[in-house]
Amino acid sequence: MASHVLNEINRCLNCRKPACREGCPINTPIPEMIELLKQHRLNEAGELLFANNPLSLICSVVCDHEKQCEGHCILGRTGSAVQISTIEHYISDTCLDKMSMETAPANGIAVAVIGSGPAGLTVAITLAKLGYSVTVFDSKNKIGGVMQYGIPEFRLPKTILARFKQKLEQLGVGIRLNTTIGNALRIDDLFRDDYQAVFIGSGVWRPRTLGVKGESRGNVRFGLDYLSNPEQHQLGKNVAVIGMGNTAIDVARTAFRHGAQKVVLYSKSLVAKASKRDLMYAQLDGAEMEFGLQVVEINDLGPVFSQVLFDENGQRTGLSKERQQVEADSVIIAVSQGPRRRLVDSTTGLEVDEDGFLVVDEFGQTTKNMVFAAGDVVTGPKTVVSAVTAGKRVAANMHRLLQERQ
Repeated sequence: MASHVLNEINRCLNCRKPACREGCPINTPIPEMIELLKQHRLNEAGELLFANNPLSLICSVVCDHEKQCEGHCILGRTGSAVQISTIEHYISDTCLDKMSMETAPANGIAVAVIGSGPAGLTVAITLAKLGYSVTVFDSKNKIGGVMQYGIPEFRLPKTILARFKQKLEQLGVGIRLNTTIGNALRIDDLFRDDYQAVFIGSGVWRPRTLGVKGESRGNVRFGLDYLSNPEQHQLGKNVAVIGMGNTAIDVARTAFRHGAQKVVLYSKSLVAKASKRDLMYAQLDGAEMEFGLQVVEINDLGPVFSQVLFDENGQRTGLSKERQQVEADSVIIAVSQGPRRRLVDSTTGLEVDEDGFLVVDEFGQTTKNMVFAAGDVVTGPKTVVSAVTAGKRVAANMHRLLQERQ
């Protein structure tokens, strides 16, 4: 591993205008990181990475690097791009446990963070380092949100999240698991208990349904429900996955690892929403893909499809009247997710848009004073790094507004 990293850092051209950095959603200081490593200043490189991105180690594993940093590397135009993700992973993985995150003196201001997904963890770490007393609330029994319960183990080892939990504890962050805000405790209770600001990063856990007959049958699952605990689902040998986004790909690859022998993904469009890399891995695992088919019913045999009709420009014009029965032991619906409404329904003054996502201003503040939000609960399902980027920006705004109030 180390020799491979050395080879990669020596290939870097140290461009005066680093396109790799421009391609990174969180603007990772890639040339500086590589230069520090060349000078054998590993710990400084680690501090640089984590100061910019508190979840650097996780992003080095799960980001779509071929589309982002590595996809913008100038060497990739004529040959092989520098494997930036490998370099970042080596530094972050080596430095995370031994690095001491410096914190400002305690300022006596308490902040509540609802949800421990990528946005919530970013806000918690950022504000704890600035001297705030932070408590994280999560309805699950482990931290990580979608990283814990939506990304398979083979893509993101859960030991990494356990290590981040230790870092939170070292920073003095309080962690209350199995605690749903909007149930016994509500946001108003948090303000009653002297939290001066609340951040919502509760993610999107309500599956989008197809609205077709048969979704409640025993041979049907929803994507995130399956990924949360795949060992508890007996899918059989032949699995049909409805959808072709990143969640659907994770479902397909996980199904193979739990006994499925045939997995077919179905999309009503002509192109997949998942990244090219994830599609390639799914195909390597043996997944088949069918395009232009829309499910119209699910019965005990499996899904029933109609062919989607398109014009010469690829625009949808209608559905064929013919029906195609596909036989499958299980059907998994993975067409997207939305936010649950419990938090909104239990909180006065918290507005959502027509799709149920929280409405925020340019500072990430919701329609309820000093309640902020970022990540999937605002934008809908996106990537880990997009949630981290949004959480970092909102944490800075929370800090500024909290200081102005003192």
